[in-house]
Amino acid sequence: MTSSDVTTEPAPYGDGKRNARPSRGRLKVLGIGAAVLVLLFADSRIALLPGLDDLFGEDTHDRSGPAVLKSIQDMSAYEAASGNFQVVVDLEEDAKFLPDAVRGTRTLFVGAGTVGASVDLGKVTGNGVVVNEDRTTADLRLPHAVLGEPALDPDRSYAVSKQRGLLDRLGDLFSDNPGSEQAVNKLAAQHISEAAKESELTARAEKNTAAMLKGLLGSLGFERVTVRYGDDPE
Repeated sequence: MTSSDVTTEPAPYGDGKRNARPSRGRLKVLGIGAAVLVLLFADSRIALLPGLDDLFGEDTHDRSGPAVLKSIQDMSAYEAASGNFQVVVDLEEDAKFLPDAVRGTRTLFVGAGTVGASVDLGKVTGNGVVVNEDRTTADLRLPHAVLGEPALDPDRSYAVSKQRGLLDRLGDLFSDNPGSEQAVNKLAAQHISEAAKESELTARAEKNTAAMLKGLLGSLGFERVTVRYGDDPE
């Protein structure tokens, strides 16, 4: 071998100058980062191109089955008044040891509904109606008016905003959460029911019922009709 000969040996495996393949840990980190970016921009509307909504629009098809009658109940109550109510529900659910950005939801919901007040004429006892011999006067004693269950109007109830943490957003990708909507609906109905109790709805119902009965019996020839409720004095 002459002095000009050069022997080249392969570099040992694992040399720092050799490019190594990305580790699986780095790939997982990149995947999680991409998922976070998708979640952050999932709720934003993209309006870069005109007519984009028409291009990716959705068609609605109602494939529901026919409604089935389960039962029929005879009603003896006279609904004499109805109140329209509206409430703004601010429901926040937090985790004890995690920040809101990671775990937690806050929903701002406007609930609108009605509550009826009625007098159950079927509960009038035998001595609750007293008529004189000439059938010119009648004394009626009726039960007090009661409030019905609040009925939310889906056309006037809507969610204003809903903030969710990262873990809640990830969970929504794999499963629906109908319990969240049910919680705000239930809370809205509860507040509307409480507002109806504090209103004069039952008093209005009793007044309207008395006016209806006086007009009805007056058309039958009664000259004096007295209506009392519950244990009201004579």
